[in-house]
Amino acid sequence: MEVFFRLLKTNRSLELWARNQGDAAFRLLHAYPLAATSGTLGPKRRAGDGQVPEGFYHLDRFNPGSAYHLSLGLDYPNNDDILATGLADPGGDIFVHGSDVTVGCLPLTNAGIEEVYLLAVAARAAGQSSIGVHIFPFPLTENELLRRAASPHVAFWRGLQLGYAYFEAHHCPQ
Repeated sequence: MEVFFRLLKTNRSLELWARNQGDAAFRLLHAYPLAATSGTLGPKRRAGDGQVPEGFYHLDRFNPGSAYHLSLGLDYPNNDDILATGLADPGGDIFVHGSDVTVGCLPLTNAGIEEVYLLAVAARAAGQSSIGVHIFPFPLTENELLRRAASPHVAFWRGLQLGYAYFEAHHCPQ
């Protein structure tokens, strides 16, 4: 089994997608509601801004001893984030975790993180070396982008649109 996570900020839920090894497409297994949110639509660009990142990430840490019940760390900041922030400190330590506390993380209920965590551990044990996490502000369709044409983040969101559209068409990350 392989897993993949996707979050649309406006939906306020973390989608868990899975597929059997060898299958081309992932299937949506469950959407876990976020227990809290912080920040606004737009990418994370500096430490302490309270923003949830937007972009293409991978899980890079499993933390069973988390202060927030359980946690899965994202590889934020990635190279794209570092380039976009210039000389600013982009922050770090972004997690999917239990509890209802957040300053840029993705908190689920404790029951939700238990399921997500165990499925990620099972996927890793089954040989999945990289577990993707895509975070989008909203569905990156042309209509949604046009609705937000005045936002200073439109060019950034258009850069994410290709990855979003590919997953929508194929149910597989690029």
